[in-house]
Amino acid sequence: MADIAPFTPPADGPDANDRGGANNRGHTRNRRGSHRAERKKQKYLGGSLWLEIPILIGTALVLTFLIQTFLARVYVIPSQSMEETLHGCPGCTNDRVLVDKVTYKFRDPSPGDVVVFRGPESWGTNPEVGDTPEANVVTRTLHQFGALFGLAPPDERDFVKRVIATGGQTVQCCDDQNHVVVDGKSLDEPYLYYGLGAGNAQESFAPVTVPPGHVWVMGDNRNNSSDSRRHVDDATSGTIPLDNVIGKARAIVLPPSRWGGISDHNPQAVALGAPAWQAGLPVAASVLLVGGVRLTARRRHRPHRRP
Repeated sequence: MADIAPFTPPADGPDANDRGGANNRGHTRNRRGSHRAERKKQKYLGGSLWLEIPILIGTALVLTFLIQTFLARVYVIPSQSMEETLHGCPGCTNDRVLVDKVTYKFRDPSPGDVVVFRGPESWGTNPEVGDTPEANVVTRTLHQFGALFGLAPPDERDFVKRVIATGGQTVQCCDDQNHVVVDGKSLDEPYLYYGLGAGNAQESFAPVTVPPGHVWVMGDNRNNSSDSRRHVDDATSGTIPLDNVIGKARAIVLPPSRWGGISDHNPQAVALGAPAWQAGLPVAASVLLVGGVRLTARRRHRPHRRP
């Protein structure tokens, strides 16, 4: 029979108590240490959060500044001169438009483009903006900050108009049907708006040849717009240097009910008075040409049947 060792209970005495007490004291120190570490961690996280918030805000402001300075910027439409394409009036919710600053680095403005530009010195301040910022430095700074983010009207020398003629073209008004004429051809301007009481007849003006590197601009609200027509006696006959063009108005971003793109219909694309069937000739010719090519290709690739 195998030997069975008798069970020996743990010895009681001072040594056993010392070991148990040491273990308890060790656990207590560990708990205290973990609590201190947790408090330090929470304190660090709380402090870092307060440090990160200003950094995030500052980064966002810098990025916004860079984007709006070099890529695109939101502008407030300050007046009714571009009705009904763009809304702007005292006491109403003015449109906020996104202006593309990149496109014109690669090409010049085209007829029909809606552009934001800085008025030449001879244009003075923009009478369409209304109240200008006060001379107070704080007020002026707040206004400039709000204008940067599309919360305030633009600078008093910034204008929003539509390009009607470009360098080398001759513009005048009007023909027998009350249309603006460029290089002897009447313009197609479906965007025109005549406000109540403004009359439906455009103001006539003598022929003006646009200098190279300039554009002739007019408002869609044709009889309620301070545009090139008001400055024909200037050195550049009311035209705007391309260097003054800030960018192309692409879309309405606010209010939400007005979201959408901004029409850049080219008024010179088709001369008014031409029969509709003539305007459609290029398209019809293209369709017939493509159809003929495809039919010929099919016949060539069709397998010949043996007799």
